[in-house]
Amino acid sequence: MRHTATAGTGPAMRRIDTAGASPAMRRVAPARAGLAMRRIAIAGAGLAGLTAAQELRRLGYDGEISLVGAERHRPYRRPPLSKEFLLDPEADVALPGTGELGATWLLGHPATGLDLAGRRLLRGDLEPVAFDGLIIATGARARTLPGTGARATTLPGTGGRATTLPGTAGLPGVVTLRGLDDARALRAALGARPRVVLAGAGFLGSELAATLRSLDLPVTLVEPGRVPLRRPLGERLGAVIADLHRAHGVDLRLGRRVIAAAGTGRVEHVRLDDGTVLPADLLVVALGAEPELGWLHGSGLRLDRGVVTDRHGLAAPGVAAAGDVARRPSVLLGGELVRVEHYSAAVEQGAHAARSLLGAAAPPGAVPSFWCDLYGHRLRSVGVTGTGYRPRLVHLEPDGRFLAEYQRDGRVVGAVTAGFVRHLSAYRHLLAEAYA
Repeated sequence: MRHTATAGTGPAMRRIDTAGASPAMRRVAPARAGLAMRRIAIAGAGLAGLTAAQELRRLGYDGEISLVGAERHRPYRRPPLSKEFLLDPEADVALPGTGELGATWLLGHPATGLDLAGRRLLRGDLEPVAFDGLIIATGARARTLPGTGARATTLPGTGGRATTLPGTAGLPGVVTLRGLDDARALRAALGARPRVVLAGAGFLGSELAATLRSLDLPVTLVEPGRVPLRRPLGERLGAVIADLHRAHGVDLRLGRRVIAAAGTGRVEHVRLDDGTVLPADLLVVALGAEPELGWLHGSGLRLDRGVVTDRHGLAAPGVAAAGDVARRPSVLLGGELVRVEHYSAAVEQGAHAARSLLGAAAPPGAVPSFWCDLYGHRLRSVGVTGTGYRPRLVHLEPDGRFLAEYQRDGRVVGAVTAGFVRHLSAYRHLLAEAYA
């Protein structure tokens, strides 16, 4: 799919060339080709949605912008929620610039459906939002524990999603950490100095373990895999992270799953799949996230582990997707579709989606990157990493510093380090050549 600006028009005008487009895309295009973008809706009021809105204004777009968000808060930074926000009651995570957009904020009620042909964003019983252009940035939701369908009660005051776990119906003390309300409730609960069981040793679970140990709280980290962070780092570096957790007093249970929780009035015990019963005052489910797609079923968009887009971030004429919900071709992987859940990707893709919607030329894409803070070590990566690629350990020091690169078909596609930042810059420059 290609897109071009209509000759002689400004950025608020665009035309779609639908040669080779899917039937759903061609069905919408004829009535919209050449239509001025005067009403743009953004489904999702997080970082990607905010960045898109800011880029629209920066490009000179002066039409309506409506941001529809499930949470009642304006956009904020999520990375601190598992770290400094839990340690400092005065921590401010609000993102700047939300009051300068001249936008309509429709918060506290998520998008519930998409009428693509009628150009309407549905909001349940509330009035739909009409649009000429749409940016989908609804992000991802926390994964739940497998179980019988019983709903766990989250901590008082939390807007988090309840987990699915046997024995937890109406039982406080089982919580996920995805949003600001979740983090506030979790921070309040830590004042009672609970015994904490963390289900999942990915980025979130590992960062939470490090934060809670800095408070000298007892922490048991339960991970179904053989090592923590296996998927993004691989086996060898995952073993390094396991040693790091143990060195800081974490009770690490690898190859095990949480299957039940019980207690009188609140969580008191957690049961693992090998029959082990762990004492617990708080069970935090940190099993990763999955794209928020339910509201888009039946919309005509292609959904495949995310909203599938072209290289411009367009899912259909006049419809773009960005951030955790988007699955788009990767330059580094020869066009293979990938979904990236990192802060930097939300920023880059949000701006890219805005430019594509208006038919403006986009700059070369940025090399993906992430960071993670563990016990005074900052893990940083560039490119794509993990179990899907061949790792090569370049440096490993006794103090836990390391540098590893990842290859596919003999070509470097990513690197990760703790402590060798200068080397990582060289990898970033190497990988950036693919985007030139």
